[in-house]
Order: sequence, then C-alpha cells, then structure tokens
Amino acid sequence: MIITIDGPAGVGKTTISVAVADSLKVAYLDSGAMFRGLALVLGLDSWNWPRSRLLETLDGLQFSLTGIGRASTLLLNDKPLSEEIRTETIGVWASHLGKIDLVRDKLKKAQQDLGRRKDLLAEGRDMGTVIFPEADYKFFLEADPKERARRRWLQLKAMSVQADLAELVREMRLRDEQDRTRSIAPLVPAREAIILDTTSLTQQEVIEAIMSRIQ
Repeated sequence: MIITIDGPAGVGKTTISVAVADSLKVAYLDSGAMFRGLALVLGLDSWNWPRSRLLETLDGLQFSLTGIGRASTLLLNDKPLSEEIRTETIGVWASHLGKIDLVRDKLKKAQQDLGRRKDLLAEGRDMGTVIFPEADYKFFLEADPKERARRRWLQLKAMSVQADLAELVREMRLRDEQDRTRSIAPLVPAREAIILDTTSLTQQEVIEAIMSRIQ
C-alpha cells in the first residue's frame, strides 16, 4: 500500500504524516529530508559542479529506510540524517538542487525502490504526481504562507533555534515560487488528490480527516 501526502513547506506535512503512518503501521518516508540530506552533504557550490562530478558523487550516496510509523528512520550511507537538515538555509539549498535533473532522477529511483519493498506513506511535493502515480490514496495539504511561517517559527523555537518571523515569511514565499515554477516536477496537486486547507485546522483535525478517508 502506498499513501502520498504532498504540499508546500511549513504546511504541517511531517507531523501529520508521521501520525498517520504510525496509526496505519506503515513505514514513513520524508522525501524532503532526502533532498535536504543531499544539500547538506553536497553543499551549495554543488549547484555549479560539472555534471560528471555530480553524477559520480550521487552514485556514491545510498538511502535506506528502517522501522515503521514514528520509528521510521531515513539513513544516508547507513547513517541517520542530522537535525541540521531542518534549517531554512538547507531548505533553500535543497530547493535549488531539486531543479537539477540528475538529482531528481537519483532520488526518484531511490524513493520508488523503497516503495517496492514495503507499505509506505510518502511525504513530499511530487509524491502523488511523479514518484507514486499509482498510489492507493493521495492527499495535498495547503495553508496561508503567513500561517505556515508561524508554524515553522514555533517548530524552530522548540528546537532552540533562533529565527526571525518576517524573514521566515519571505523565505517561505521564495520557496513556494521556486517549487511551483520549476520546470521539473512542479508543486501541484495530483489530479485525483484530496485537497485539505489546514490554515484554520488543528493537526488532529487534519489527521482525522485523512484517516476517515483511508478507513
């Protein structure tokens, strides 16, 4: 069984996806973490690398997934990804890398390989449109950019990371523009996806809405 939950940054996909995967006892795949992991490992200058160097480096990186639900752990070359990937700077770098066809091809294959091995809830931006078009259930979450920035600010604060709310709003809008206008796999709902506006909903209300559809 494959379930996809897509949507823009800061919409609450991660918390909601983990909770749903936990309830269904399936593995949870954070595809955004895969892009962020590559961004952290490769660095921003990889954007200008020759294709041969980038391809050789990507060939030496392998993702794996262990556990189910909340216990799901994504590993890069057998090492768990660090919390450093959650910073907004890494998020912007990851968005830039997402425009490179070699990077997207690498991660598409890795994600589909994981989906062939186990029941999976995949969270990201193109899970229902590009990676798993045959998914059993598809959801697309959206929310006002200011509300999404506020949620991210609270998340970072809980991690003892200082952030400026106004700057988060600016970065959120920039990320949205990059994701929605890129030529490769732009951020759009799958045709058959169930769209949920979470601006005025609690996380529990969104979780219940998704679970009721699946059940």
